[in-house]
Amino acid sequence: MKVLVATEKPFAKAAVDGIRSIVEEAGHTLVLLEKYTDASELKAAVADADALIVRSDKVTREVVEAAGKLKIVVRAGAGYDNLDLATCTEKGVVAMNTPGQNSNAVAELAIGMMIYMSRNQFTPGTGRELKGKTVGIHAYGNVGRLVAMIARNGFGMNVIAFDPFVPAEKMAADGVKAVASIEELYANADFLSLHIPATEQTKGSIGRKLVGSMPKGACLVNTARKEVINEDELIAVLAEREDLKYITDIAAVKMDEMKEKFGARVFATPKKQGAETAEANINAGLAAARQICKFFATGDRTFQVNK
Repeated sequence: MKVLVATEKPFAKAAVDGIRSIVEEAGHTLVLLEKYTDASELKAAVADADALIVRSDKVTREVVEAAGKLKIVVRAGAGYDNLDLATCTEKGVVAMNTPGQNSNAVAELAIGMMIYMSRNQFTPGTGRELKGKTVGIHAYGNVGRLVAMIARNGFGMNVIAFDPFVPAEKMAADGVKAVASIEELYANADFLSLHIPATEQTKGSIGRKLVGSMPKGACLVNTARKEVINEDELIAVLAEREDLKYITDIAAVKMDEMKEKFGARVFATPKKQGAETAEANINAGLAAARQICKFFATGDRTFQVNK
């Protein structure tokens, strides 16, 4: 089988070497398409591929339709909104992600963002400590759970969380208090760490009502997706509440306007940093390769995200 690794932003060499070893030891052929600049290059390369590994590269309907032999595509990472799942399903292509492989990197970044904003972006002036503050975890998945553990065990923070899909008993075992609603979560969080995916239900769901209910001096920390933020409402509430702060790893569409209006109360990383560690880069790539080889060997679909 031909396995194509198509990455506009390439994996680290160690990751590529590891992927090659896994794929070739399983009897398959590895082909690389790195630093491509146009979707036409991806469509040409995938034409005879049996499997595809991508990072944040967009696997659109056109790409899937150009891949006449494609059986499986794996997004090396947790989020998979760059994959056209409907077309994959229509064409009989199994789509997967690699949950958990980037989680620690994202969790550490979220904590770093809290420190950065608490210390006024490291500019002169009196900041605040994290110890004793309450962090709210919106979605208690792999990343959310790690943020909770680091915050509680490493910084002495109080941790509350909301996730209707995770039993309160499981959170309690981690020393985390489950709250009954999103409204209760935001109203009690000095820091709100956001980890929800971008779905039709969540897009634009974080806005004036929730952010405006946060305690004095609170900070919203977004390492999830920019689409879940209602930017107009966020701008409105930041204008009304001069004590609130917002930091994001995914720059808002209206980030320039936010910076102009709110200065050091808002911050966006110059480029998405969540999974940008050497460890996460390698872990996600190797996991993707293993999943593909296992799929070809046994039909395993453990991490399939389309049905």
